[in-house]
Amino acid sequence: MRKDGVFIAVEVDDQAAADPALALKLSDACPVDIYAQGERGKLEIVEKNLDECVLCRLCLDAVESDPTHPVKVIKLYDDSAVLA
Repeated sequence: MRKDGVFIAVEVDDQAAADPALALKLSDACPVDIYAQGERGKLEIVEKNLDECVLCRLCLDAVESDPTHPVKVIKLYDDSAVLA
């Protein structure tokens, strides 16, 4: 799943997005509410909040133990550089 704002895009692996525990971690971690839990606990990306991203890395830190790196924050204004 991927949603694009004007400046920021967020990409989350589809299998990871279906995990309610991951959705809860991300929605709890994000200070600007980019992530939310939808039906059955699945992850939703709140498109209207994407460009509120302050590049704090809290969402990346919340999933850093996952070896698949299921979340990517992409800076569209910087040749699609991935926040690392």
